Amino acid sequence: MYKLLVVEDDEVIARTIKNYMESWGYEVVCAEDFKDVLQIFVEEKPQLVLMDISLPFYNGFHWCDAIRGISKVPVIFLSSASDNMNIVMAVNMGGDDFIAKPFDLNVLQAKIQAMLRRTYDFAGESSLLEHKGMIFDSSRGFVTYEGKQTELTKNEMGILKALLEQKGKIVTRDKLMERLWESDSFIDDNTLTVNVARLRKKLEGIGIVDMIKTRKGIGYAVD
Repeated sequence: MYKLLVVEDDEVIARTIKNYMESWGYEVVCAEDFKDVLQIFVEEKPQLVLMDISLPFYNGFHWCDAIRGISKVPVIFLSSASDNMNIVMAVNMGGDDFIAKPFDLNVLQAKIQAMLRRTYDFAGESSLLEHKGMIFDSSRGFVTYEGKQTELTKNEMGILKALLEQKGKIVTRDKLMERLWESDSFIDDNTLTVNVARLRKKLEGIGIVDMIKTRKGIGYAVD
């Protein structure tokens, strides 16, 4: 089930979107505190954001730019200010689409569905994996967290991807080595230990501490 974050200060519009999209099987969270939308985004980990432009405190452009600093999650702008300048601003700030108010809920649902399909179903899977505010781009090997970024080696990428795909579960050392043997480099038990240590050090370098847990004698897990 995909989770949507609705950042809309008009309660009637927000509630209408929430009720309609939930009827289609989506999980929908509506922002209530507009002082720190980025914190809500990090806590909720949505797969798509519906962002109004005119908001209390800071406008939608500000929050889209802030989200783009840590994530490539698609952002669709909603606004009655549908002039060309706002559309250009929306794109320049990292927006993926723009829907003018008033809008038809069927059109909104179709656009959301198409955006999610393009983002997460292309080639069978998304190259972006997210965990507690961390974004891992498995196609390029970059990990981003709170505006900081680190680049991983091929083996480190394989380890992190395997753990994130099974987060909450233990991935045995044997399974990790089997996964990495599929590449062109041989991985034995000692090499795996070294690679996990290096991965942890890189993650710690951008502020991600104790994410990878050791399950002694078994393997590793991401909680």
